[in-house]
Amino acid sequence: MKKVYVAMSADIIHVGHVNLLNKASELGELYVGVLTDEAIAEYKRYPLMPLEQRMGIIGSLKGVDHVLVQETLDYEKNLREVKPDYVVHGDDWRTGVQSTMREKVIALLGEWGGELVEYPYTAGVSIEQLRGKIDSQGVLPETRRSRLSNLLRIKKVVRVLEAHNGLSGLIVENTRVVKGDRLEGFDAMWVSSLCDSTAKGKPDIELVDMSSRLDTINQIMEVTTKPIILDGDTGGLLEHFVFNVKTLERIGVSAVIIEDKIGLKRNSLFGNEVAQQQDSIENFCRKITAGKQAQQTKDFMIIARIESLILEQGMEDALKRAGAYVRAGADAVMIHSRKKDPAEIFEFCDTFGMQFPHVPIVVVPSSFNSVYEEELAKHNVRVVIYANHLIRSAFPAMQRTAQLILENGRCKEASENCMSIKDIITLIPGAE
Repeated sequence: MKKVYVAMSADIIHVGHVNLLNKASELGELYVGVLTDEAIAEYKRYPLMPLEQRMGIIGSLKGVDHVLVQETLDYEKNLREVKPDYVVHGDDWRTGVQSTMREKVIALLGEWGGELVEYPYTAGVSIEQLRGKIDSQGVLPETRRSRLSNLLRIKKVVRVLEAHNGLSGLIVENTRVVKGDRLEGFDAMWVSSLCDSTAKGKPDIELVDMSSRLDTINQIMEVTTKPIILDGDTGGLLEHFVFNVKTLERIGVSAVIIEDKIGLKRNSLFGNEVAQQQDSIENFCRKITAGKQAQQTKDFMIIARIESLILEQGMEDALKRAGAYVRAGADAVMIHSRKKDPAEIFEFCDTFGMQFPHVPIVVVPSSFNSVYEEELAKHNVRVVIYANHLIRSAFPAMQRTAQLILENGRCKEASENCMSIKDIITLIPGAE
């Protein structure tokens, strides 16, 4: 009997998939390669179901003889193992991000006389449209809360961008670019105290209270689905932090990052130019432990931000604190630096990564911004947060628009730099 191979993500099965599998099974013994969670996440989206469940569903379908794991978007490993006579796919991959993969499959099949069989893609059915309908129903707190820990399990690097209101949240949610045969996007959102305060026209000194911060989070949650990491500043008093952990966990926030400083909060990038005091290891550990004891689920994460390099206390102090914070219960550590040269960040990450290989490292490359994500990953970094770029880019654009209107006494010149009214309306879900 001829061998037939089909690759699927299989987290959403529609009538087109069933028809394709039925036609493929008529050609011979059907092997279905199910993409891993990692492969789906790297391709374009967070998988709705884990691999084991998706394989079970495919294995139960009529006509499927074998279910295999396909570890990457690349077919080569499985095709060389199965050596199918046919690979079956919809004709939608002739253009777009998968077109280069199609050419590679054709070349591989040519090595043993195999053939690519393509069937017309089912009109009117789109996984993206179906996924959009699912997302439009909203994401329950328990679903959103667990996504960050799951992403850390399935992705080498989790890419995070700041959002400070619902509109910027939509930008983080929907912005994608094509890179080769992949779609790149952001995995999560960072709700920064700096950006939240700035958007409200207030200084970044913990003046904006938690009630106001929660209002911002709710605005973002109403229109997005990606996990949220909150900038918790110092965490405040231990008694307040415990209460806030319970609240954040309950509403579906995935993680809070707290920094080991005390007193009036000043932005870390000021360093020792302003008076900043680092908390004692013992006191900060008590805060971490109390927060972990307060939470009710295993998914919520408390991440300890270490300010030793910012305050020029040295590498030894940073590593000592990192180890103590992990032993106190921190789920991850964030290391920060004011230097443009990433050498001290790399040194910390390399050393800490050897000591605690299973503890994620978080960085915010605002200062050392020439470093690529791939290089950070080589130094054990698991989460990269672009912490303030949307609001920093929005302010000069809005300021220039205001200037152009004043300079010209009309808005024509300013309009040339603005999104059209139609585009801004259709950007908002349900506004059409």
